Amino acid sequence: MTIPAFGLGTFRLKDDVVIASVKTALELGYRAVDTAQIYENEAAVGQAIEESGVARSELFITTKIWIENLSKEKLIPSLKESLRKLRTDYVDLTLIHWPSSNDAVPVAEFMQALLEAKKEGLTRNIGVSNFTIDLMQQAIDAVGAENIATNQIELSPYLHNRKVVDWAHEHNIHITSYMTLAYGKALKDEVIRRIAQKYNATPAQVILAWAMKLGYAVIPSSTKRENLQSNLRSQTLMLDEEDMMAITELDCNDRLVSPEGLAPLWD
Repeated sequence: MTIPAFGLGTFRLKDDVVIASVKTALELGYRAVDTAQIYENEAAVGQAIEESGVARSELFITTKIWIENLSKEKLIPSLKESLRKLRTDYVDLTLIHWPSSNDAVPVAEFMQALLEAKKEGLTRNIGVSNFTIDLMQQAIDAVGAENIATNQIELSPYLHNRKVVDWAHEHNIHITSYMTLAYGKALKDEVIRRIAQKYNATPAQVILAWAMKLGYAVIPSSTKRENLQSNLRSQTLMLDEEDMMAITELDCNDRLVSPEGLAPLWD
């Protein structure tokens, strides 16, 4: 199974805003859409997909299980509710959104429940998000590395997360990058802007191209048609090694997402 290299994120988008974003993206050619139970937009995403007229078989839909639904009693029923909202019989990928706070639900319990959901045909693939090396090892011990399609983690020019990335790659776990544009902060970076000028590209295209060249999947979001269209072009932008190195040197371990009570002890 190959995770699509490029898709649409829907974090912080709700109601008519997310419907418009998803419908526009699908019209422009996007075929992967990323949502989550906690985004409270699965029903709107499902409506947008249905109204788009794009065949379900052409799409790659990802959702994520929220921490309140991690127990073996709740996980599968919550996923079935997500499917109902998304108006589909299955999703292509289901992730554990965050590890259980203070290990309230053991990794083995929720990973085995997630694997059962896969066996029942509710999801084609399973994976994790915001997992450290220790948590990935526990997930592997529970279900085997071959059953972990990806670890979706914060990754940007300012946070390369190399320890986690290298360990994941050693164990054949793919990486999906979120917050790739660093909440837009990286778009203003002089190094990024200089590289963009060199290629007659946008800063966003440069950053997304950088991440994809490293083998990561990206899921940028936007509410503007021109940005959705522009971001698509990052798939054909090929940066040279000098520019890749220049972006590598921007790494300063600047983590933007670390919610208190949710975040594990980062590597």
